[in-house]
Amino acid sequence: MIPQRCFALIPAAGVGARMGASMPKQYARLAGKPMLRHVLDTFAETEAITHTFAVVSGNDAYIEDVMQEGPALTGRVTIVRDGGDTRRESVLNGLLAMRPQIADDEWVLVHDAARPGLTQSLITRLITALQDDEVGGLLALPVVDTLKRSDGDGRASATVPRDGLWSAQTPQMFRYGLLRKALGVATDVTDEAGAIEALGLSPRLVAGSARNMKVTLPDDLALAELYLKGWHD
Repeated sequence: MIPQRCFALIPAAGVGARMGASMPKQYARLAGKPMLRHVLDTFAETEAITHTFAVVSGNDAYIEDVMQEGPALTGRVTIVRDGGDTRRESVLNGLLAMRPQIADDEWVLVHDAARPGLTQSLITRLITALQDDEVGGLLALPVVDTLKRSDGDGRASATVPRDGLWSAQTPQMFRYGLLRKALGVATDVTDEAGAIEALGLSPRLVAGSARNMKVTLPDDLALAELYLKGWHD
């Protein structure tokens, strides 16, 4: 039994510059539908998620079509047209928009719009692992590759020990009040866990999945589509 309600928050205001595409990467089509729609459907179909908020830019020209494609998401998803210049700003704006519906001790799961391989079972795994945790945490994978440090000239200058290193994924799950406080204080962070760490707290690492990869470069699209079409978690 989950003692507090859980809400999803998806910052989706990025332009995806590294993809070199004509539209933001979250709207690239994979396995029959836009990337963001895969994410919205997964959260909408997960019983433990009370409601989902997606934060897009104020001039987003694609989100209405995404919302109308496929089964209706009415009552399960709210679109917030208040995306910021950074992920942190978009998440903060999303937290502000959901304030009337959520209490400080209830959970927020922040998820990348460009991770379409998320599954209901991964969401359930994260919630189950963290529902009684004092801090919260995130999906992540232990680093298995040998790591090299570059000398700045395209050559390896050192091998970096990988013991204890994890690759962060999303969702990242924290209570509303704590997350809003952390992001209000920490201004130079790349994810929500980093803001929590800046408060001196230690988020829990929960085993994620390779299929929950982040689509960043053009070649990532083909791999993500393979996961979506042929591998079920």
